[in-house]
Amino acid sequence: MSEFRDKAVLITGAGRGIGKRLALGFAAVGARVGLMARSKPELDLTQLEIEHQGGVAIRLRADVRDPEALRTGIDRMRAQFGPIHVLICAAGIQGPVGPFLANAGGGFAETVETNLNGVMVTCAAVLPEMVDRRSGKAVILSGGGGAVARPGFAAYAASKAGLIRFVETLAEEIREHNVQINCMSPGGAYTHMTDQILAAGDKVSWKEQEDARQVRLTGGVPAEKQVALAMFLASERSNHVSGKLLHVKDDWKRLENSPVTPDMFTLRRVQKG
Repeated sequence: MSEFRDKAVLITGAGRGIGKRLALGFAAVGARVGLMARSKPELDLTQLEIEHQGGVAIRLRADVRDPEALRTGIDRMRAQFGPIHVLICAAGIQGPVGPFLANAGGGFAETVETNLNGVMVTCAAVLPEMVDRRSGKAVILSGGGGAVARPGFAAYAASKAGLIRFVETLAEEIREHNVQINCMSPGGAYTHMTDQILAAGDKVSWKEQEDARQVRLTGGVPAEKQVALAMFLASERSNHVSGKLLHVKDDWKRLENSPVTPDMFTLRRVQKG
């Protein structure tokens, strides 16, 4: 029997992209999934696909930038499924694409509000119950530019770097309460963000264009690899892992039976000369 059977899993950004992939994956192993997103048609389709495969899900239409709507959706989920065991924050936007100065900062605030503040608000609404219960997992999706510079994506990279440091900090604050929170970098996967990069043309580097073309051609990282990492971080197998940034291509499976040093899989630090 799956360890996630009948567990309540809340996923933001579950209407499309990687959030939807993870929702389908957790539902397939018996989790009761709360689908949170802004688009009703996308939520309807995701729920339909889950129910078609025999899973259970509830639609929670809310914008993570709206604390009141978010809390209302979370209350609905708790009323139907009980306590939330796993939180997965996948809601995010790419924001302005191209040189920062050419954009004059346009769209920067919205990107940070969605990608960083939205996660903070969601964690503030969900994690206190986990802390009181002394049990729970949070998996926060990072992305390209979170750990290294990414020209042409200043707003996205800044929001994701801030997100990683937030997770590292929050992990230390809740560590003694047996609640773990980690960042997951899912790798390239074909989403609407891929098309935005291709449409940007010479506003971004040749490498960004080529990587996007390859992702569109191949589909990018297979869904099963992303689901596998998310499930590891959401399981008791990772109780000793918290405040880390794990990429889907990392050799993360060795962490199951290995100690984790403080510097492993954390946000890049400036090396002293």
